[in-house]
Amino acid sequence: MHKARTILDNDHYGLEEVKKLILEIISTIIKRGRISGTIICLVGPPGVGKTSIGKSVASALNREFFRFSLGGMVDEAEIKGHRRTYIGAMPGKIIQSLKRTGTSNPVIMLDEIDKIGTSFRGDPASALLEVLDPEQNREFLDHYLDVRYDLSRILFMTTANQLDTIPRPLLDRMEVIKLPGYILKEKMEIAQKYLIPRQLEEHGLMADEVVIEDTALLKIIDSYAREAGVRNLENQIKKIMRQVNLKQAEGEGVNFQIDEESVEIFLGKPTYLSEELYERAIPGVALGLAWTQYGGATLYVEASSILKKGGGFKQTGQLGDIMKESAEIAYSFIHSLIDNTAGKESFFADRFIHLHVPAGATPKDGPSAGITMALALHSLAVVKPVRPGLAMTGELTLTGKVLPVGGIREKVIAARRIGVMELIFPKDNEKDFADLPEYIKEGLSTHFVDYFEDVLAVAYAD
Repeated sequence: MHKARTILDNDHYGLEEVKKLILEIISTIIKRGRISGTIICLVGPPGVGKTSIGKSVASALNREFFRFSLGGMVDEAEIKGHRRTYIGAMPGKIIQSLKRTGTSNPVIMLDEIDKIGTSFRGDPASALLEVLDPEQNREFLDHYLDVRYDLSRILFMTTANQLDTIPRPLLDRMEVIKLPGYILKEKMEIAQKYLIPRQLEEHGLMADEVVIEDTALLKIIDSYAREAGVRNLENQIKKIMRQVNLKQAEGEGVNFQIDEESVEIFLGKPTYLSEELYERAIPGVALGLAWTQYGGATLYVEASSILKKGGGFKQTGQLGDIMKESAEIAYSFIHSLIDNTAGKESFFADRFIHLHVPAGATPKDGPSAGITMALALHSLAVVKPVRPGLAMTGELTLTGKVLPVGGIREKVIAARRIGVMELIFPKDNEKDFADLPEYIKEGLSTHFVDYFEDVLAVAYAD
């Protein structure tokens, strides 16, 4: 087990909870000498290290590693093989992987299991049930071989960006391990310990030929590689290395010191600008936190009104069905609340309300913007700006109850990225926040709310 822990620590920075779960599974496999029905599903944004964890597990178990992608697969024969009566018939991917690795007990990684398709040729997801189900895969039948084969000695691992599109019967057969995105501090460490040394070697450069200062690395991460993973960060480092090679070939120098000012010379104009849209607080605007398959994001919600007898309501910003429902619930709840507020009884009856989520070209959906939408509408009605530096997440019911949401770590990271340090979370998410590492929680002021009236108690400056 010491070897397995060393391999995981050497190959991956952070991810302590993920490593702990992987080591528990590996220790059971080593003790019992068999897989015992364990199917690992690594879920997380692109570039967080899902495939490399699979390679590390194979190395720790002294097994061969084989990976193939399920993305876009629509023919179940790719899993179970073609019958030999067809022209061009061949075994399925599983049997092919055993042939290529030359062993009956490799680690096989099924990539992009959330992007598997269906067609008139069959349903590959259903075919995978026989492969991944420990009760069935002892007698797996490949149509090409036409003999039963025992797959129970294989350690299957799968990867996905999200769980929603994985068929439920398939998901039930897997143990899900979530890989969150990285914060700025973690990206700095990963770049210094892994990415820069690897790219120096791959580009034939010595450590003293290219020195990237900490301030420059910070700017690269913040302005060019803000994604949850580190793949794009590595691509930016590659760009710098290639340009250094070109400059050396053209005789423009040998050693290069990359500081904050010279980053734009190598990488061009920054890809990401500030996510803060407002320099001052405006009534009708609230800042929400969202989870996406690429990590956490901040999401402004704007509300405006037009004088119109009889009222009315519309929402824009390319919202999905779930967010449209959240907007309707928020509107009905705040309408009811304001109707019982002295001096504001006719606000909604006399005004047409427009709720908008900026960046209209980006589709948005998910059950976490309820209280943000409700607060934007309330702020508009009472003509009070929400306190600056406050962000929130949580779903709302028609009675004002705040419901828990997912992706707390990703949302905290998104808030820290733009310097927002005061956050509102649902009361039922208190344990999720407590489980976060201390360096992520450091300096944050958090409020855990049970009802919308608790949100109002925090939202407005005294």
